[in-house]
Amino acid sequence: MRILISNDDGVFADGIRALAAEAVNRGHQVTVVCPDQERSATGHGLTLQTPLRAERADALFAPGITAWACSGTPSDCVKLALFALLEEWPDLVLSGINHGPNLGTDTLYSGTVSAAMEGTIEGLPALAVSSADFQWRQFGPAARIALDVAEHTVSAGWPQGVLLNLNVPPLPGEAIGPLRWCRKAVRRYTDQFDKRVDPRGRTYYWLAGEVANDLDAHVAGPSDWPVDVAHVAGGGVSLTPLQPELFWRGAASELPELPQLPLGR
Repeated sequence: MRILISNDDGVFADGIRALAAEAVNRGHQVTVVCPDQERSATGHGLTLQTPLRAERADALFAPGITAWACSGTPSDCVKLALFALLEEWPDLVLSGINHGPNLGTDTLYSGTVSAAMEGTIEGLPALAVSSADFQWRQFGPAARIALDVAEHTVSAGWPQGVLLNLNVPPLPGEAIGPLRWCRKAVRRYTDQFDKRVDPRGRTYYWLAGEVANDLDAHVAGPSDWPVDVAHVAGGGVSLTPLQPELFWRGAASELPELPQLPLGR
């Protein structure tokens, strides 16, 4: 397959090099277009006020991989690849391997997920893959699992308009548990901002906080599917289907009646 790979950890990240190497070793034609520096938690942001620049970075990757380092966000990278850099569109978009988890509602902020979602929006099969620990650096098992999942799903028929979000626990390959379809947990954070004072007496803030998973919250998806946070914490691999469609899916009867607005307003 022709595979486009991006990420949000940047061109020097170990995770993206492991994923690209695994793909090219399996005989795929691999192009990397990723940020020139870390762009974590940028969500689906696009660069509108400044130009984008892209430089070749083949030397940072395994032989046979074409690579570009882009000055923009992860979403910029995939857009630029599809509409400017690639001679042919890919058969598959991969994003990652992220240095840390992308579980539950954190997917809304994730540049890794957003890069893959850009492929989904354009009608391409797309998989985001994350190693679920910020300190873990053994990316080989996650790379192999990601390619196994992607190749199998392409062969079986990728569901239309669906992004697959894969999270692999920080364990050696032989200790990793089963792959399961999972629902997306609710994740919130406590004490989100650390207030400090600089040497000139001015107040500033660091976004910080501790995660507080709400595993009892009602979440969408089949009730017999595990929740992604809990499944990964137990050593398993979670695969969660996501869609760019954000429209509410409840019953119309659950919404309040609309107010009567004065005519002529």
